[in-house]
Amino acid sequence: MEEDLFQLKQLPVVKFRRTGESSRSEEDGISGEHEVQIEGVRTELEPVELGDGAAVPKEFANPTDDTFMVEDAVEAIGFGKFQWKLSVITGLAWANAMEMMILSILAPQLHCEWRLPSWQVALLTSVVFVGMMSSSTLWGNISDQYGRKTGLKISVLWTLYYGILSGFAPIYSWILVLRGLVGFGIGGVPQSVTLYAEFLPMKARAKCILLIEVFWALGTVFEVLLAVVVMPTLGWRWLLILSALPLLLFAGLCFWLPESARYDVLSGNQEKALATLKRIATENGAPMPLGKLVVSRQEDRGKMRDLFTPHFRWTTLLLWFIWFSNAFSYYGLVLLTTEFFQAGDVCSISSRRQEVKAKCSLTCEYLTEEDYTDLLWTTLSEFPGVLVTLWIIDRIGRKKTMALSFLVFSFCSLLLFLCVGRNVLTVLLFIARAFISGGFQAAYVYTPEVYPTATRALGLGTCSGMARVGALITPFIAQVMLESSVYLTLLVYSGCCLLAALASCFLPIETKGRGLQESSHKEWGQEMVGRGSHSPG
Repeated sequence: MEEDLFQLKQLPVVKFRRTGESSRSEEDGISGEHEVQIEGVRTELEPVELGDGAAVPKEFANPTDDTFMVEDAVEAIGFGKFQWKLSVITGLAWANAMEMMILSILAPQLHCEWRLPSWQVALLTSVVFVGMMSSSTLWGNISDQYGRKTGLKISVLWTLYYGILSGFAPIYSWILVLRGLVGFGIGGVPQSVTLYAEFLPMKARAKCILLIEVFWALGTVFEVLLAVVVMPTLGWRWLLILSALPLLLFAGLCFWLPESARYDVLSGNQEKALATLKRIATENGAPMPLGKLVVSRQEDRGKMRDLFTPHFRWTTLLLWFIWFSNAFSYYGLVLLTTEFFQAGDVCSISSRRQEVKAKCSLTCEYLTEEDYTDLLWTTLSEFPGVLVTLWIIDRIGRKKTMALSFLVFSFCSLLLFLCVGRNVLTVLLFIARAFISGGFQAAYVYTPEVYPTATRALGLGTCSGMARVGALITPFIAQVMLESSVYLTLLVYSGCCLLAALASCFLPIETKGRGLQESSHKEWGQEMVGRGSHSPG
């Protein structure tokens, strides 16, 4: 027995280390070195170091000794050329902000041209959000059942088709129906964030999602500039048609989009997922992880009941209210901006409304060049909103970022109670819009991170649907209630955001520094925090 033990101790150890290979987990205790014992080899052999992409010799490597998950591959490959292309293409879908920004420009124009009463103007805005609200959950379910790419492509093409058709609407009822169908398509565009997030490494995820939000800001700015040029010459019909340009570009480039590797693994399509990961590694010039891709346990995807399991019930309910408040306040501010600028200042609105009532309920005012200029300035606030959120979200976390954004918006709303002039009004609206858009962006980062792959698209879809409920209600506050009391209107928005700030603080999960959860059958974050204890070998 002692002689056998002595002989075993004499066996040499050959070590191979693959340079540049990322570790599986901090708890693994594995640094990329593989020890192989070989009989008959000289004991004085030195460790052999392998370069990136080099294969371990067959006599020393056993491919079944190691496995990796999609999360490992995405982290090992990192951020590169592939993600830059993906950013631009998904960003074009995200530029559908033009279809939303046009509401604040189209409403006063049709109010004057077609002599519409205020409730019909508000309905024209609300019908878009009715379409979005009714379809958001449906698009999320389609993306979970049939793939992120499929859901996104169909929704964008739908929006493009009906967006162009609405420019040819002959009467009010036609444009009402067509804009509702546009809203139905827009409800699926947030799935671009789901697809995008699933290709991003953990450290870059928050920053990258925020950076494609720049396309939303670019879309709103471009819409205002387009309106300045098109409205005085070609009119609102051409504005509607030309606003579909970003979606037209996306339709031409979407053939390049791959399906999410996380979705393919979850749906049992291992070979397709592996091919996608190899494609990303090739485009980024990075090596693939060694070993075999682990196939996740097959799960029912896109089931509403999974959003209300004990682990996610409280998160889902709080997120629904946060998204509701975000859209309610954001779109409310967009509509209020037009009203405030037409009045000149906040204190003039009540007296102006009384004068309008004394004259005629159909009295209207077209947007002036000064109105467009101020609208452009407040729209530009989207960019500092992105920068501020980008700077703080990885420092203080997702929850605190959302809470801070709601608090600043609420404070600015209360300051509007003072009789401020047009310049101060523009500054306050600028700050308020910067922070409420930042809160919206933080919610778009947090929501895909907190839900597992099986319900990620559905979770984002239902949250987006609740946001559209808020956006549906807000025209009746920002345009109809405003006629009765400007102060009551501001108080509603301020109070809603204070409650949303509290809801953000009470969210049970902070996703900062966490990987995306693959399976709903594990505790949240187990893949990234506790993977070492479950690794083979």
